[in-house]
Amino acid sequence: MKKFLYVMRCIKEMSFKNMLERVDKVHQKSKKFKIVIFLDMVWCGLRYGAGYRDYELNAWWTLNRKQRKTYITRAINNKLVSKLNNSQYTHLLENKVEFNQMFEKFLGRKWLNLATASFEDFEEFMAELDEIIAKPIADSCGHNVFKISKNKFSSIRAMYDYILKINSVLVEEYVIQNKIIASLHPSSINTLRIVTLRADDGKNHILYAFIRIGNEGRVVDNINSGGMAAPIDLESGIINNIAFDKNTNYYEFHPITGTKIVGLQIPLWKEAKNLVLEAAELIPQIRYIGWDVALTESAPILIEANYFPGHDLLQMPPHVPNKIGMLPQYKKFIKI
Repeated sequence: MKKFLYVMRCIKEMSFKNMLERVDKVHQKSKKFKIVIFLDMVWCGLRYGAGYRDYELNAWWTLNRKQRKTYITRAINNKLVSKLNNSQYTHLLENKVEFNQMFEKFLGRKWLNLATASFEDFEEFMAELDEIIAKPIADSCGHNVFKISKNKFSSIRAMYDYILKINSVLVEEYVIQNKIIASLHPSSINTLRIVTLRADDGKNHILYAFIRIGNEGRVVDNINSGGMAAPIDLESGIINNIAFDKNTNYYEFHPITGTKIVGLQIPLWKEAKNLVLEAAELIPQIRYIGWDVALTESAPILIEANYFPGHDLLQMPPHVPNKIGMLPQYKKFIKI
């Protein structure tokens, strides 16, 4: 009954225009008849809980029945979030001020909430800073995140008024990132997304990790805001496959900097893993978390965390040559 209600809700909320656009894109890639693609897309939604975005990004038209059963789909991911993450505690990750308060020891930077702080507080905050990041208290996907330089304003008051006007009132010291990571795309803080899962036995594990890399000179690295992502080998910390963006363009080298992505060794990898595992212990009510970690020259630091980790990014075709999805990895730790 729950599955039926979920499917009906998805049908009600879905954009058929977007779905047909996906059908057209798959047709161009696969050369299959559009009606065949459409019907298979509908079947995969009903049978496996795969959204039309899953179908296109993870090339479901190339998978057989057994392979499809191994993939984490939109419906399965939603079920996991609902089962593993207590909704009474998700605000601690969703609200960026509450997040900063709870995980203060892992931040490695100054911050200030202008929704409650005074102008005098901001003036003191900026005394030794030249650049800051301003972001909304509750938003995601890198939306309305700005890098702001003090020298662009006639006065600190003008800067303060501007930040209040754009309503990105959580201001943070700008992170000087590790030179190796900056070499990929220096305009953005290129963060690691490391996903932890608290197993049924109560122990936290790292499920998967990837690096998010900015593009086109933008200040954010999020794939939904023009960035790209590439998987990281959990043991070695090496980027072990090509990067991709939302339009399924693939990159061995960064298109702007020319830096080689594949084979790059993530610095401070062991420390980054230890950081997220320690942080996860502070919030056992949220068992399934995507942590965003930046790397400085000396240490990893937390940027944000997400109680609704993405499910499709580590199931892109180049990353699963055997066409086996992530579901078996999850089943090592929890009953699904």
